[in-house]
Amino acid sequence: MKYRIIQSPEILIVGMKANMSFETISEDTVKLARQFMPRLKEINYRVDDNTLSLQNYDNFDYNNLSPTMTFEKWVGVEVTNLDDIPIGMETLTISSGNYLVIDFKGSMQEFVKNWHYIHSQWLPNSEFKLDNRPHFEKLSSKYSPMNVVNEEEIWIPVI
Repeated sequence: MKYRIIQSPEILIVGMKANMSFETISEDTVKLARQFMPRLKEINYRVDDNTLSLQNYDNFDYNNLSPTMTFEKWVGVEVTNLDDIPIGMETLTISSGNYLVIDFKGSMQEFVKNWHYIHSQWLPNSEFKLDNRPHFEKLSSKYSPMNVVNEEEIWIPVI
């Protein structure tokens, strides 16, 4: 599997969040994105045109996942500062650290299959250990859940 390690500085996020579980993640993420995406132009100081689909887990452990496990889901963007936050949006600061970054191209079904492979097979047999920071996907402005094939970057915090 092709990957790169990025030493990320602190990341500032502006977006919207909701608590959800793995059994409701698809429909709940769509609802959250429908609230957030029409308001993108309200956010100042954006770093780029990417959107982040972010999961903030409490001590993520793939071996102990269950469909009802809840976590904080964010849809947001990276910004250079938190000086001007639109009403109804929130902020998240991700501390600096290493990220395993994997370029992915494929369907939603292939993404899920790839995500499970990374966490169940590849990562446990690699030199890396998960760090307790948010996991996220960087989605380009061309990304749409309606596309048959999308391209995105999978960012997994590692030590």
